[in-house]
Formats: sequence, C-alpha cells, structure tokens
Amino acid sequence: MLDVRALQAGYGKINVLHDLTLNVGAGEVVALLGPNGAGKTTLLRAISGLLPWGAGDVRFGGSSLRGVSPRETARGGLVHVVEGHRVFTQQTVTDNLLLAAYDIPRAERMARVEEALDYFPEIAAKRNDRGGSLSGGQQQMLAVAQGLVRRPRLLMLDEPSAGLSPVLVDRVLAVVSTLRDNGTAVLLVEQLIEKVLAIADRVYAMSQGSVVLEAQASEPNLPHRLERAYFGVEKAVADHAR
Repeated sequence: MLDVRALQAGYGKINVLHDLTLNVGAGEVVALLGPNGAGKTTLLRAISGLLPWGAGDVRFGGSSLRGVSPRETARGGLVHVVEGHRVFTQQTVTDNLLLAAYDIPRAERMARVEEALDYFPEIAAKRNDRGGSLSGGQQQMLAVAQGLVRRPRLLMLDEPSAGLSPVLVDRVLAVVSTLRDNGTAVLLVEQLIEKVLAIADRVYAMSQGSVVLEAQASEPNLPHRLERAYFGVEKAVADHAR
C-alpha cells in the first residue's frame, strides 16, 4: 500500500533522510522506532506532503505522491495524526470532528463522526464539551478520532502515547489493534518498545535518517537487536555483510 524508495528530505539545506526505504502492506501495523532525532517525524511529514522531498519516491496505492498536497493525500486515504494532541480547544468534541470532515458530503458527516466516536467511548460521553476541557489523554483520543473521520486506508500516528498515563496508552494502542482487525493499515511512531511489539506486525528502526533494521515484531531476540541498532552496531554488521 505504501512504498517509500530511496527518499531524501530535510529542512532547507539540512538533509535529514538519507535514501530511506520502507513499505507498509494493506491491513498491517508497522512500528517505526528509533531514538529522538532519528528522523521519524520528518519521514511522516514527507510522506503526508507536509514537507517537500528531493530524491526518491513515495507511492501510495500504486501512485506517486510527489507534489501532492496534504489535503489531497488525506482525501486519497492516507491520514497523518501529528504529535502533540492537536485539537481545536475552543470547539466542542463534535465540532472538532466535523471540522475534520469538512469536505465530506454533508449528509454523511454525522455518520462519520459517530463512527469515529465508537472507538473512544471516553470522549463520546463528552461530545458537547470543548476540546480544551479534555484531559491530555482525551485530547489525544480526539486527535486520533479526527483522523478516523476520514476512514483512512493508512493511518500514520506520531507518538500517540506521548504524555499519557499507562492506562490511556493501552486504550490508544488497543484502538490500533482494532483498526488493523477492521482492515486499516497503521504506521506507528512510538518510544514504548514493549507495548508496540505486542501489537505490530513488522518493525523498522531508524538512526540518523536511515533505516538500520527491519524485522518481524515476533522475532524473539528483537529487543536486543533494536538496542544494537540504536547504537549503530546492527547497521555496521549489515554493511560489513554486503
């Protein structure tokens, strides 16, 4: 479904991603791991069109996303939920979701809102409350629900657990599993390795703008390999093998 090939992207003259390649299949949860500064957020921004890229290509559903705006990317079924509980604090929960559905036919909007709220009973009960009155965890749920209004084929989540209590982390990640069961692919950036490995199908690890490890999440020695990858050992071994 998503095919990233030899991608290079960055900010101004600073190149952050270096010939990065990865893919996500239909109905698959893929975890994107790595230390702070590895380029994970930059990659998601480049895929969704928030950040222009130079060399390489990103293909979604067989079509290149080069030059495609974030609006058109979302309309095509690739939805990016950015880090940081980004909601409209002065608008109600319902209005936040309606805003996410602004270009969906009017007759269908409320059905989409209710569909998204079904994933999160905690905020469904607060549908008439302002976004700013929600807890941090509830705001994160609302941010994810905004993405779900679009009925994405692929949902990209950038550290949805950031700042949440363990209970709320489990709730948000449980929704990821449900989405996969319902046929939605998920590309998930996270720092909580053990929790992510419990729900992911495959894992990529990034370091210094490159993929240094690709593996099945079920590999028994994966935590050790990830630790080696973070410190550059895994990549050095792979390069030597070539």
